[in-house]
Amino acid sequence: MSASTELRPRNQSKSSARLTRKARKLEERAARQAAAVKRPGPRGWFGRGRGESSVIQPVDEWRGTTVQVCGLFPFAVGSGTPMVGVPLGRHLFTNATVCADPISWFQIAKLISNPSVFVLGLPGLGKSTLVRRMALGLSGFGVQPLVLGDLKPDYVDLIDALGGQVISLGRGRGHINILDPGEAREAAEQLREAGHEKIAMQVLADAHGRRHTMVAALLTILRKQPPTDREESIIDRALKWLDEHYDGVPVLGDLLRVIQTGPAEVRAVALDRGDDARYKQITEDLEASLISLTSGGRLGETFAHPTDVPMRRDAPVVYDVSSIDDADQDLQAAILLACWSSGFGTVNVANALADAGLEPRRHYFVVLDELWRALRAGRGLVDRVDALTRLNRQRGVGMAMISHTMSDLLALPTEEDRMKAKGFVERAGMVVAGGLPGAEMPMLTSAVPLSQAEQELLGSWQDPPAWDAVSGREAEPPGRGKFIVKVGGRPGIPLRVELTDAERHINDTNKLWHDQSRTGHRGELAPVTPLRAEAV
Repeated sequence: MSASTELRPRNQSKSSARLTRKARKLEERAARQAAAVKRPGPRGWFGRGRGESSVIQPVDEWRGTTVQVCGLFPFAVGSGTPMVGVPLGRHLFTNATVCADPISWFQIAKLISNPSVFVLGLPGLGKSTLVRRMALGLSGFGVQPLVLGDLKPDYVDLIDALGGQVISLGRGRGHINILDPGEAREAAEQLREAGHEKIAMQVLADAHGRRHTMVAALLTILRKQPPTDREESIIDRALKWLDEHYDGVPVLGDLLRVIQTGPAEVRAVALDRGDDARYKQITEDLEASLISLTSGGRLGETFAHPTDVPMRRDAPVVYDVSSIDDADQDLQAAILLACWSSGFGTVNVANALADAGLEPRRHYFVVLDELWRALRAGRGLVDRVDALTRLNRQRGVGMAMISHTMSDLLALPTEEDRMKAKGFVERAGMVVAGGLPGAEMPMLTSAVPLSQAEQELLGSWQDPPAWDAVSGREAEPPGRGKFIVKVGGRPGIPLRVELTDAERHINDTNKLWHDQSRTGHRGELAPVTPLRAEAV
């Protein structure tokens, strides 16, 4: 044994061993504490209400150089909402930006098979604001907005701000000639000079059919029933006679005179058997209806004079018909149909010239607001609107149809018309729904599949606004600006429309209420004239 060992006290050896065991215990305790710390598993925290995910979506992996992806460091996460089209607002739950419009989703994203959108929602919740945002964004993409009948007006300020054309119609405010072929004749001459005879004939044939359809539509509104087959044949032949013999653009009065004089071509389709008295008897009802249209009857003289302002095809256009009273439903429906006919006629001319290479290709975004007004005006009008909605893809036109509820579409008198009106919603590429009452859900889900959660969300948005005790005014309705975008059976995208400061002035529909109603100076009461009692 060495001297150092002999000199070390025995109690010092025991103390070192005790310290070693204590340090080991401390290390073991720290290890146990570290092992006791709970960490979430690959699906999150386990347990009710703790955020466990039952399904984990596979993550797309992308590889790039540090120069290419340096701005994405450290991670990039997809928002889950489409980023193609006009930015409408933000997702209600994820706050992600939502972009949507029928033309971009059809042409670029390939998300829908028909470039159309049907917008439903109770009044005052922002349907027109949503469509205005789409129109404004699409104009930035080079698409021309066409508002074919603005009843409130909701789109005049927008089109005016875009430098477009505002055409006013109504009693004493303007005229639209339904027999005016528009630019069809000039376009046909231009096509013939370029050697496109076939396309020129198609343009003229379309213009003839459009005029014939409009005359029949006005008679339907006036009589509350469509004209007979014989009357339609007489109208068709009289229009062709005018095209061959009349120098200039005819009006309804010229059509009336042709039917009254009865050329041989018109008498042949009337089957008068060479009897003048029989011809007058056959055309008596038709003559009476045309006299009513040309002499200020129920529909006034709006259609009896030449068109005041021809529609342009190279700029945004709105037909302002807000001067027509809501009680004058027949005139409203007639002007709406005339505006639709004129608008689609202009689109056909633009497409024909583009097909021949004589003009650049233009796409249009057509807005059909207050659709239910035209559908209720008379029998047979659903068929004419149905024809427009079926051909928008072939015409290169995106379309927005707006109504309040499904009940508006299904309140038509015949089952056939109700099914056709329901088809407007079913065929729409995308359906955007705002606040709706619970009674609407069975009718809406029969055309568009909605989950129970989506139905409850739409129902909560139709609640009336609450009273704000601080400001002493009603708070904003809970559903204002909130919509669900539905495409087929896919889950809906709930969003809230957000406006920029630059566009707020074109979305103000309460301008008449900005100033208080006063007959004297501010703060003063107007003198009251006492009433004198008189003997009766």
